[in-house]
Amino acid sequence: MSMLPYLRAAVRPALRKSTPVQPGYDTTRDPSASSAVVDCAVYRDGRRAQGDCLTPREALRRVREDGGFAWIGLHEPTHDEFAGIAATFGLHPLAVEDAVHAHQRPKLERYDETLFTVFKTIHYVEHAELTATSEVVETGEVMCFTGPDFVITVRHGGQGSLRSLRHRLQDDPELLSRGPSAVLHSIADHVVDGYIAVAAAVQDDIDEVESAVFAAPAKGVARGGDAGRIYQLKREVLEFKRAVSPLLRPMELLSERPMRLVDPDIQKYFRDVADHLARVHEQVIGFDELLNSILQANLAQASVAQNEDMRKITSWAAIVAVPTMICGVYGMNFDHMPELHWKYGYPLVMAAIVGSCFAIHRTLRRNGWL
Repeated sequence: MSMLPYLRAAVRPALRKSTPVQPGYDTTRDPSASSAVVDCAVYRDGRRAQGDCLTPREALRRVREDGGFAWIGLHEPTHDEFAGIAATFGLHPLAVEDAVHAHQRPKLERYDETLFTVFKTIHYVEHAELTATSEVVETGEVMCFTGPDFVITVRHGGQGSLRSLRHRLQDDPELLSRGPSAVLHSIADHVVDGYIAVAAAVQDDIDEVESAVFAAPAKGVARGGDAGRIYQLKREVLEFKRAVSPLLRPMELLSERPMRLVDPDIQKYFRDVADHLARVHEQVIGFDELLNSILQANLAQASVAQNEDMRKITSWAAIVAVPTMICGVYGMNFDHMPELHWKYGYPLVMAAIVGSCFAIHRTLRRNGWL
């Protein structure tokens, strides 16, 4: 996978030391303020409340006084940057640790009055031609803390932005009025929709490799050259599978088990997400099995090609063995040998060599060895 998220995480703290803090996020004034905050807003009756540059603490205070819920979005926060927010909202230390360090398995956990959900985001990497080193999918992570009156999203990776999702929800006040569980559903639906799009693109890559394996090879091109591409694609599909498979159980729980933090009407929508996820999971499993078959077929073709080459080499060796044997016999320096001093001896030996080679060549060609 790409090393970009790791490099970004490593250099981010250093960059923030030299980057001025945005207005409204004065960390000396409010411990919950952080430069990792991408957006912080309060929503009432499905609409965004007035007020820009809110800190998480101010957002929570307004929610507790006037109702609604707060939605705080962060991107790759450090432990120090997230500590103030965690203290303000009473987040469990284990969940905070997972959210900061990332590289978590998709899961759903409950801590007191907070649901902690981890999603793996998948992005298809465009490439002109699939090679043995092509990166096909790039992964990221979205962690979601869902409480009675707040949603905190923590994103890791260079893709999977939730900005467009936030704007889309703000255009649907009826759905957003359902509270934090509506945001959680929308994030899950957004992630799974990404899986569907990536699955379609990966299917095209697999079709391309399959066609190349079973197509007639060009003259002079050996079989088995696609093994590297197949194996690389199989590794990328495995990464895809690691994002999809563990998410099945959390989606089942959200769609089937009653939860106080999930609106009953929203729970019905989770069933649709779970169905889409199950379909993607079946596709990914099918991709893995199909790539196994293609790889085995490619290796079998390479073995058959090697056997054909060995048969040709053996055939020519058999043809060359006849003149080698005859010339070897007459190359011995004995005085008394048949036809040694006969004037027709040389033409007779050459005729015997040519005739024998021709007969062997014709027999081998008739049997498919040449």
